[in-house]
Amino acid sequence: MADHGTHPAHLPVDPTRSIVIGVDYGTRSGRAVAVRVSDGTVLGSAVHPYPHDVITRHLPDGTSLPPETALQSPADWREVLTVTIPAALAEAGADPADVVGIATDFTASTVLPVLADSTPLCELPGLAGRLHAWPKLWKHHSAQSQADRITALAERRGETWLPRYGGKISSEWQFAKALQVLEEDEEIYDRADRWIEAADWIVWQLTGTETRNTCTAGYKGIYQDGHYPSEEFLAELNPRFASFVGDKLEHPLSPLGGLAGRLTAAGAALTGLPEGIAVAVGNVDAHVTAAAADAVAPGRLLAVMGTSTCHVMSSPVLREVPGMCGVVADGIVPGLLGYEAGQSAVGDIFGWYVDQQVPPEVHREAAEIEGSVHDVLSARAAQQEVGEHGLLVLDWHGGNRSVLVDHDLSGVVVGLTLATRPEDIYRALVEATAFGARTIVEGFVTAGVPVTEVIVSGGLVHNPFLMQVYADVLDRPLSIAGPAQGPAVGAAIHAAVAAGAYPDIHAAAAAMGRRTPAAFRPDPARAAAYDALFAEYVALHDHFGRGGTDVLHRLRAIRQNARTARAARDTAPATTTHEETPR
Repeated sequence: MADHGTHPAHLPVDPTRSIVIGVDYGTRSGRAVAVRVSDGTVLGSAVHPYPHDVITRHLPDGTSLPPETALQSPADWREVLTVTIPAALAEAGADPADVVGIATDFTASTVLPVLADSTPLCELPGLAGRLHAWPKLWKHHSAQSQADRITALAERRGETWLPRYGGKISSEWQFAKALQVLEEDEEIYDRADRWIEAADWIVWQLTGTETRNTCTAGYKGIYQDGHYPSEEFLAELNPRFASFVGDKLEHPLSPLGGLAGRLTAAGAALTGLPEGIAVAVGNVDAHVTAAAADAVAPGRLLAVMGTSTCHVMSSPVLREVPGMCGVVADGIVPGLLGYEAGQSAVGDIFGWYVDQQVPPEVHREAAEIEGSVHDVLSARAAQQEVGEHGLLVLDWHGGNRSVLVDHDLSGVVVGLTLATRPEDIYRALVEATAFGARTIVEGFVTAGVPVTEVIVSGGLVHNPFLMQVYADVLDRPLSIAGPAQGPAVGAAIHAAVAAGAYPDIHAAAAAMGRRTPAAFRPDPARAAAYDALFAEYVALHDHFGRGGTDVLHRLRAIRQNARTARAARDTAPATTTHEETPR
């Protein structure tokens, strides 16, 4: 099914004068960068928050949403193109006529039901109030029961693709979310002509042509060894699901860095760019960042750290690594196997703590120094010795993506006393996410996939305290990706390949990508102290996550039942009891 013939012929592109545009669609905003083709210099950038943000509690028309819902608006995605690209070019002082290509990347699996002409169902008359007509963001986790059934059936049937995903299918991915739509709103499922990743949908808006990329198909769509799960498998999940692949998903796959098409007149109107320029095949935010960080060589593990963390690495060897989000041929760069793992919440955990738990006196101190609460807590925490706070945390506030692949797990804090200070908890949260990252790295190494270098990209690299904790916990030097806007720059590098300025992603990454090797080095004494704490983390991790106790799942069920009861109570019609007044 894969189509390997869509790489562009080499075009007469002058790298010294040409510009490419990269557009990164994140969780809460979109960003565009204008990048010089010759050396990857970012000439201008612009960011645009999504007007609807993440839709979690109510649809725009006021319809209430159940827990674990996370949706987005396609109108916001179009608006990003209209606002950010002209702004980035204006900051660069660049002429749109110098732009030779554009590429986009997206969070994944962010997936939506559309008509055959690409119209999202949520934009059809009468469907704006239907939950399942809207795009489901990557962190939409309410399809966990469907994911569990897919995993259980694959285990029972001995499906050969299951080990490629660490033995578990995630609720974040295409099939679980599609099965949820079928079983909770059959009419919406039937009206969807296509079920498509946002990474491919946005390219459709630019080129007028549907394409599918190898990255999202492999990591989020269970596409392995040339095919999706069989009709027989899908029919066992639900008889009506048997034709899902053939009816709504199947399409020839295009290679990363390939030419998806040319910018149409409608695409030019959206972006302000010249009609006819190259549009690259869609991609995922973390995977495209590997090019920007020059992390496409085997063994270079890239951790893209933001609200969540995605760990990606290319390798020539195929191994079964527990808890992987996927092992995909050509999944990051053509010619190598791409491995992906991840942590569902990292920056989100720190943000939750600052927004919901930190006392007013810390906020006042931050205002006094004209800094952030994160700055204050990081400075305080950095003064501590390893283990001084006496705390240990499981970083599962957003569930566990790797290595347990269980989004019904929740965070745990052990060791609280009446003397515990805000900076103690903050440091313990940072350490917990570092322990989660170490669990992933050790999983690779134990399985026989060497990790030769750890490279970090994303917004959290700007916190030196956090970076040093990670270096100490991992007991490895950390290299830092050069571009501040890693995913957007990575997308721009793919645009340069699609436009024919470079023969492949390896060559483009070498010329346009940047990293600072060993920017943070581990301290031997702290690393040794963290070994002892990590052993305790592993014990706690396995107790709560591998069957020592099922209390976290039981608590989640109790919470869900209570929320359902309250929702029923709040929506029940009011009743009035009339009593006779004594005379």
